[in-house]
Amino acid sequence: MHFHLRHLHLRKRKHPSTEGDPYPHTSPGVRFLDKLLVFVAVVGPLANISQIIKIYGEMDAEGVSLTSWSMYIVFNIIWIIYGIVHKERVILLAHILWFITQTIVVVGIILYG
Repeated sequence: MHFHLRHLHLRKRKHPSTEGDPYPHTSPGVRFLDKLLVFVAVVGPLANISQIIKIYGEMDAEGVSLTSWSMYIVFNIIWIIYGIVHKERVILLAHILWFITQTIVVVGIILYG
């Protein structure tokens, strides 16, 4: 079993009837982290906006790697599938938004690269 997935399996064994911790969590720290992750899921992909503005504003994608940005999309597709399979809404939200902004970049690279 992969180390990073171990916590999910332990959590399921501890709470077999609810398949995880209660939501909202009873701990204020965990509740804060849950809210913070939703914020990060929405705001994080906005980091790509400057790249999008540069490519489309200047109509130039020189120096922007099609290989890297395409791989980011492939990895996000895997995360999206993971979010669907495990019903992890925050993961799904974040990676759909990352996918959208990264696809816009890749289209710009193809058009202006």
